[in-house]
Amino acid sequence: MSTAEQQPESTESTTSDALLGPADIRELAAALGVRPTKQKGQNFVIDANTVRRIVRTAEVRPDDVVVEVGPGLGSLTLALLEAADRVTAVEIDDILAAALPATIEARMPQRKDRFALVHSDAMLVTELPGPAPTALVANLPYNVAVPVLLTMLDRFPSIERTLVMVQAEVADRLAAEPGNKVYGVPSVKANWYAHVKRAGSIGRKVFWPAPNVDSGLVSLVRRAEPIKTSASKAEVFAVVDAAFAQRRKTLRAALAGWAGSAAGAEAALVAAGVSPQARGESLTVEEFAAIAEHKPAVQRPAL
Repeated sequence: MSTAEQQPESTESTTSDALLGPADIRELAAALGVRPTKQKGQNFVIDANTVRRIVRTAEVRPDDVVVEVGPGLGSLTLALLEAADRVTAVEIDDILAAALPATIEARMPQRKDRFALVHSDAMLVTELPGPAPTALVANLPYNVAVPVLLTMLDRFPSIERTLVMVQAEVADRLAAEPGNKVYGVPSVKANWYAHVKRAGSIGRKVFWPAPNVDSGLVSLVRRAEPIKTSASKAEVFAVVDAAFAQRRKTLRAALAGWAGSAAGAEAALVAAGVSPQARGESLTVEEFAAIAEHKPAVQRPAL
């Protein structure tokens, strides 16, 4: 990277002291008696330049209503409040949820009325306060990243743009294209909702504690039009799950249980224009949808 490319980020870091730095994070954590735990997947971002980079990469606009999952001590939350119209944070941890509003009021009092907190498990959230969210930006706990991401995209169709920071391996899987060796269930299901791409890498040193793995950014832009299919999302996802449950097998074999028999799977595949000898890792989400449309009817036993 050239010096010219680096300059804007270093200049930005001097424009505001509202964001949390390493000393602020540790001081806040100590005051709350918080010690990050692996069980909760907690790794707090301690670098202000990194959170600003995330906000820029997410292309957060002044009119955006952003939902953040797992705000922790508020590093990214504050950066989002600088750029967006409103921010709603979903936090499961009792101590962190109780402390975050006070952090916002202390460091960015002029924006406190633009912030809302939902103290809940993101997997259980079915509605959010205020206007419908237009963007999802989050440093997702690595142990639940994929289910949380897919759940939020499913429950809040108003979310147009998403940028999540996840474990690098998960980022690769989410953004993988058909034919890639890491292409699998997360890749296909994410593609059901959005166009997905890798949007950068994040080093380990910007976290406290530093994780043992690298992190990656994934951008998801919701499809302007849903996948054209007469099959439901549940029906399509059932095919996807079956295909990758035995990913080394041909689809004729892997989908035998789903179709009721290997012959039934072959018939559905042929009708969908997919080779029975193909494997799940070579199919697009549209092809999985086509297979779902041709699931054999259940043969009821004669009375």
